[in-house]
Amino acid sequence: MSVLTTVRNARRTVRREPEGVQPRGRVARLLSLHGGATFLFLYLPIVVLVVLSFNDSRIVGVWGGATLRWYRELAGEPAIFTALRNSIVVALVSTVVATALGTAAALSLERFRWRGRRAFDGLLFLPVIIPDVTMAVMLLLLFVQLFDVAGALFGLRAGFGLGTITLSHIAFNVAFVAVVVRARLARLDPRLEEAAADLYAGPWRAFRHVTLPLIAPGVAGGALLALTLSLDDVVITSFVSGPGSTTLPVYVFGLIRRGVTPLINAVSVLMLAGSMLLVVISLTLQGRRGGGALRAAVPGRT
Repeated sequence: MSVLTTVRNARRTVRREPEGVQPRGRVARLLSLHGGATFLFLYLPIVVLVVLSFNDSRIVGVWGGATLRWYRELAGEPAIFTALRNSIVVALVSTVVATALGTAAALSLERFRWRGRRAFDGLLFLPVIIPDVTMAVMLLLLFVQLFDVAGALFGLRAGFGLGTITLSHIAFNVAFVAVVVRARLARLDPRLEEAAADLYAGPWRAFRHVTLPLIAPGVAGGALLALTLSLDDVVITSFVSGPGSTTLPVYVFGLIRRGVTPLINAVSVLMLAGSMLLVVISLTLQGRRGGGALRAAVPGRT
């Protein structure tokens, strides 16, 4: 019997949760009305934003006709493309590192028992619950102290820039990746990994061919969440950025302080489109089944 067959048989024995009760009558109508009102409250501002990004008038509240003028002006702003490049570089680097660290942290917390586990668990999720301003001040003070120590001991003159922004984004993204991956691990039947071990698959082979494919949607979802949070961060980035390291959200925030114009609406629509694309990719990856990747768990064994 192959590992794939054993795993499939183990998965068939997992008990399914009972289906919930379907509301009827007045309760169903009230729930539908509440759901519709909630979606309207959440998405009507987005529709207004998209429509006003095509407004030909400089006054946001006055409709002057439809135009692509602001998108053409957006294409001619080099500062915006510089900020966009900085955002993409920071987001990609921080996402890769945070995904690796967050996945390792989730595995250690969910699969192993060791001294100090509870303390590590509490400390790991602090970035999720503490305010952004508090974390921004903490990171600012940390970098200042590290710069002073580096200057005193090694004579190095370091400053704020893309490096400090990237480290800051890694610091808060690790927790979010760990939350998503750990939720995926909690739903994973341990008998799937035991089936591979019973058929003489070593720990690394069992992880690489069984555990990792099964949690891959969670890892990908956590990575996309980290990417989105990094691209959208304003508060922490504002505290730890330096000259020439302005990201796109910080740049947009600076434009808003000088007044809202349709140009800001156009930039916001492009950022919204990018975020929605990431959400669609995340949902697609989350919906995929990882069982098909188990065929290579123990090659050649029957």
